[in-house]
Amino acid sequence: MAEVEDTLKRIQAHKGVIGTIVVNAEGIPIRTTLDNSTTVQYAGLLLQLAMKARSTVRDIDPQNDLTFLRIRSKKHEIMVAPDKEYLLIVIQNPSE
Repeated sequence: MAEVEDTLKRIQAHKGVIGTIVVNAEGIPIRTTLDNSTTVQYAGLLLQLAMKARSTVRDIDPQNDLTFLRIRSKKHEIMVAPDKEYLLIVIQNPSE
């Protein structure tokens, strides 16, 4: 558990990182550095997007799997690292 805490602190310390969210398989945020309403919004929408992306990758090649998803918009860059039980979401300002 201490290793997870250290990793999250290291990610949060990077320049431009706005927040980090860890979501369980049901889409419930279990660790966050953002406010509650923002966390719930990101967690719900990005879990759906990651599941759809994973499904698309598997439809193209059943032997393959999604390992990382990166989305860049004008304001933010959102990085999603899916795992079997958890989803790590990092939101950052790409211009910093």
